[in-house]
Amino acid sequence: MTTRAVVRGVGHYLPERIVENAEFETWIDTSDEWIRSRSGIERRHFAAEGETTSDMACKAAQAALDHAGLAADDIDVLIVATSTADLTFPSAATMVQNGLGMTRGFAFDVQAVCAGFVYALANANALIASGQANRALVIGAETFSRIMNWEDRTTCVLFGDGAGALVLEAQDGKGTPEDRGILSVDLNSDGRFKDILYVDGGVATQNTGVLRMEGKEVFRHAVEKLAATAHTALEKIGMTGADVDWIVPHQANLRIIKATAQKMGVPMERVVVTVQDHGNTSAASIPLALSIGVARGQIKPGDLVVTEAIGGGLAWGSVVIRW
Repeated sequence: MTTRAVVRGVGHYLPERIVENAEFETWIDTSDEWIRSRSGIERRHFAAEGETTSDMACKAAQAALDHAGLAADDIDVLIVATSTADLTFPSAATMVQNGLGMTRGFAFDVQAVCAGFVYALANANALIASGQANRALVIGAETFSRIMNWEDRTTCVLFGDGAGALVLEAQDGKGTPEDRGILSVDLNSDGRFKDILYVDGGVATQNTGVLRMEGKEVFRHAVEKLAATAHTALEKIGMTGADVDWIVPHQANLRIIKATAQKMGVPMERVVVTVQDHGNTSAASIPLALSIGVARGQIKPGDLVVTEAIGGGLAWGSVVIRW
């Protein structure tokens, strides 16, 4: 028998404020058509004043727990993927642990920017497979609206805020690709490409900083590396794009999503797309899309789902899940 980390519940949260593309036209040199044509984004959500990453993470986590029919103290480990934690320390995860009333287990953050949720899933899977945890609550949450350069028309229109969460539970499998749960993981990073996507602040500069991105370079790396990591993860279990029921990609840019799906040989009809409504929510984008894909009735038990993401670092990876 093989221990699998099986999805028990999903949930998400989006701030109330919706920012349509047209709103940007009032104060920077851009247009709804320009934003849509380059990114596929039509609108995004921005956190309210005083609304933090941990606040949103708590709401998404509670929704996932409710969907799973579990309480906070049924969870052994809580992992938050974020690059926009409320404070330098303590971790957002311990804040969420407290906010949920979880009085046992352990909690920690994972920081791999837009690839953060994939990395967090990999950590949760390893903890469950090794027997260190029976149930894991994995959350992606971001308030990227607080690290935008509002004078850079090419980046400030791309990002949004939100949170998504998954509950994973240990279940016995036969050790075949027909098992439910996480079937394979592929993680990668290459620090040589730091300067094409980063935030120019932190402890060294004594300020929060703002996001800096070389869009063309990021696009080039994204298409190449996302398809490659997905293929690698599928090859580990003897499968190809033809076996995939759904790709649930990092929701950064519709052109990247389409190009990656084409490289994988998967039609867009089998890709969950939410970028038009949420923008790029970094580590929150995959769990948000998974939760919405389930709510829409797209993702069903037994489906083979591939998630893949790339972010600053560069860091990228993929996870294959039998729903």
